Amino acid sequence: MLPAGLESGLVDSWNYFIHLVVLLVPLFIGASFLVGLAQEYLPPERVERALRGHDEGSGNVAAAGVGAVTPFCSCSTVPVLAGLLQAGAPLGLAFSFLLASPLVNEIAVLLLVGLFGIEVTVYYVVITLVAAVIGGLVIGRLGLTEQIKTVRITDDPDQAIATDGGTADCCAGGTTRTERTHRQHVESAARDAWSFFVDTLPYLILGIVIGALIHGVVPVDVLRTVLGPENPLAVPLAALAGAPVYVSLSGMLPIAASLSGQGIAIGTVLAFVVGGAGVSIPNLILLNKLFKRRLLLVYAGTVVTIGTIVGATFNLLLV
Repeated sequence: MLPAGLESGLVDSWNYFIHLVVLLVPLFIGASFLVGLAQEYLPPERVERALRGHDEGSGNVAAAGVGAVTPFCSCSTVPVLAGLLQAGAPLGLAFSFLLASPLVNEIAVLLLVGLFGIEVTVYYVVITLVAAVIGGLVIGRLGLTEQIKTVRITDDPDQAIATDGGTADCCAGGTTRTERTHRQHVESAARDAWSFFVDTLPYLILGIVIGALIHGVVPVDVLRTVLGPENPLAVPLAALAGAPVYVSLSGMLPIAASLSGQGIAIGTVLAFVVGGAGVSIPNLILLNKLFKRRLLLVYAGTVVTIGTIVGATFNLLLV
C-alpha cells in the first residue's frame, strides 16, 4: 500500500497527464503540419539566399523574423548560419537569426496558446524577437569575427558543414526540391508532419509525464523555495536550469505548464523554456563546430540574458 498522500498525488498526476495529452496532442499535430508547409515553401537554402543581401540594422530585423518562421532544427539552423557567415553576412545579423530560430516557431506558438493563452503568447513572441534583434546588434559591435572557425559548406544536397571539427550531416530537410504544385506541397507537408509527430511524440510524452509528476507529486513548497518570488535569483536560475533538462521544445512546454500550475510565476517559467531551448547541450555541440570557445560562451550568455529579461518582463507585466 502506498502512503495516502503519495497515492492521491499519483492520482492527481494521472488526471493531469490525461488533461495535457488531450490538450497538446491535437495542437502538436496541427503545428507539425504547419512546420511541414514552412519547410516546403521555405527550405534552408532559400532562407540563406534571402538573407545574404541584407545589411546590419534592418537586416537584423529581417533575420530575426525569418528565424521565427523557419522551423529548422539545430542541425539545419547551423548550416544556414554557416552559409550566411561564409557569404560575408555581418556576424550580428547572423546572430539575430540564430537567437530567434530556437525560441520562436510554429510549434512553440501553438503550444503556448493552448497552455497559457493568446496574451502570454503575443508578449512572448514580441519580447523574444526584440531581444534577438538587440542581441544581434550588440554582438555585432563586439568585434568577435575572428572567433568563427574556418567553415566550408559542401556541395552535397544535405548541406553538411565541413569545419576543423569534421563534418556534420543535417537533419531532415535540405533535399533538392523540384517544382511542385500546391497540392503536392500540401501532401508532402502532411506526410512530413505525421513522420515528425511520430518521431517527436516520445519527447512530448516524456515532457507530459515529468509535468504531471511535478503537478501531483513534487511538494509545492519545494518548488516555491527555489523558483518562487522570495528567491531574487529565481529567474536567472530558471534560465540556467532549462539547459540540462532540455529534450525538445515540445517536451519543455508541458513541464512549463505544470510549474505555472503549481504557482511559479509565468515569467520564471518562460525563462526556463528560453534557457532550455537556446542553450541545450545538442545545440551547443553543433555550434562548437562553428564557433570558438569565447564566441560560444557569448552565445550561451546572451541566451541566458534573454531568458532572464523575458522572465523579469513577464513577472512585471503579468503580476
